[in-house]
Amino acid sequence: MRRFAVVAGLLGALALVAALSAQSSPLPTISVVRDTGCGCCLNWVAHLQKAGFKTTVTESPNRAATSKVPAALRSCHTGTVDGYLIEGHVPVADIQKLLQTRPKVVGIAAPGMPAGSPGMEMPGGAVTPYDVVAFDAAGKTSIFASHR
Repeated sequence: MRRFAVVAGLLGALALVAALSAQSSPLPTISVVRDTGCGCCLNWVAHLQKAGFKTTVTESPNRAATSKVPAALRSCHTGTVDGYLIEGHVPVADIQKLLQTRPKVVGIAAPGMPAGSPGMEMPGGAVTPYDVVAFDAAGKTSIFASHR
């Protein structure tokens, strides 16, 4: 019985160490390309940094012309993280879900500039309902997350 308790204790300690290691692993860097002079993009970048993502930011006057994001989903900035495109004001929780579940999509987007989304906060915390949309290489879309 004592051996069982020792083994169970060791297994519990190993599980705790594994859980702590997983939590402390660094988040990947998100490379952001934004429209020249756009201010809300930097607010979204601050949202990412607050959550622990490292970021790089560059400006591009012709970002939309070279975008692989379907035209109907485009916004003022595009992030690239771990092989995925993140278009617009996508919440960190959705990016984390994308990276954890790794669906077979090119990326996710918060089309337009939804009021109350990260980087587009409103006085009083109001949020206009919006969807985060997943898109594949053929341009097929599906709802990835809804924010109400």
